[in-house]
Amino acid sequence: MSLSFGRTDTSVLGRWWWTVDRWTIAALFILVGVGLMLTMAASPAVAERIGADSFHFVRRQFVFLAPALAVMLGVSLCTPKQIRRLAVVGLLGAVIMLVAVLVLGAEVKGARRWLSLAGMSIQPSEFVKPMFAVVAAWMFAEARLNPGFPGKTIATALYGIVALLLLLQPDVGQTLIVSAIWGAQFFLAGLPMALVVGLLVLGLFGGIGAYFTFHHVQSRIDRFIDPSGGDAFQVTTALNAFRNGGLFGRGPGEGRVKLVLPDAHTDFILAVGGEEFGVGLCLVVVALFAFVVLRGFSRILKEDNLFVVLATAGLLVQFGLQAIINMASTLRLMPTKGMTLPFISYGGSSMLALALGMGMVLALTRTRYGTEGLNT
Repeated sequence: MSLSFGRTDTSVLGRWWWTVDRWTIAALFILVGVGLMLTMAASPAVAERIGADSFHFVRRQFVFLAPALAVMLGVSLCTPKQIRRLAVVGLLGAVIMLVAVLVLGAEVKGARRWLSLAGMSIQPSEFVKPMFAVVAAWMFAEARLNPGFPGKTIATALYGIVALLLLLQPDVGQTLIVSAIWGAQFFLAGLPMALVVGLLVLGLFGGIGAYFTFHHVQSRIDRFIDPSGGDAFQVTTALNAFRNGGLFGRGPGEGRVKLVLPDAHTDFILAVGGEEFGVGLCLVVVALFAFVVLRGFSRILKEDNLFVVLATAGLLVQFGLQAIINMASTLRLMPTKGMTLPFISYGGSSMLALALGMGMVLALTRTRYGTEGLNT
């Protein structure tokens, strides 16, 4: 493909090809490939248990894959100004859907997180994260550049609205990620150390409050502290899968964990990979996530536009933290949390929202000269 565009090509695609981070694109495509492989390994047994045909989830994942990749590559063509506009409209739509899900969403296991639109189930919380990251970054950047502009107040108010709507579902895990995005951007935008300590203390009390307010949070923490005191079947089974797989795995299709693990194709898909393909594959997955995050941060170290720095940092914090939470939950390094492994777990909303977020990262980290693309 590189031969198709000369360095003197001034077309949209030509400029995109020579300015976008192709290494990050390659890493993301490899993650997608690993995800498809593990979905094909894990989902047939799950589909059969619920009475669907064996490749039900595989087909659905392929259906979402094409538009997700199109979204990622399409958004990566945008300029920073276009990314801001997209995020403002997207955040407004996502907040409206978060409100709608509280009224119209079906209650599953005591929570309302899904909204049915045109025969499709959408999880609005997945889309609110990248949109919030970009809009909050814009507000923090404007506050720094224009001292009279109440950007920090607006960003904090937006955070409060989003966090409240997420807690009403309730979804403490997504609230944690949004909080991490807001906190990281606030810190990078310039936050006195006294306020840093204050926010950390506030976060600690918030965690304690969540423990006593939400029964499912309390239950998961109690099971993490004392696995013998409750139902720890999924985590115990996942750990056994890693032990059975060893370094090189039992071989494709030879895994047994997928036959009994309810969330083998979603939250615990890494356990299926560990059993069938071994610890080696798991380390490759970890390395790919680390590469995408660290490469993104290395790109913005050379950036002098504060909005680009803050927005990219927020999007990378979301991406990296979501991966860490999923993998740490599977390995019993933290209390379990139903959160997908980016680009690997089955899930249409997650796939599309992550593609949108990483498309924004690719757009914001494109090589620019001077003020090129910042105001167009």
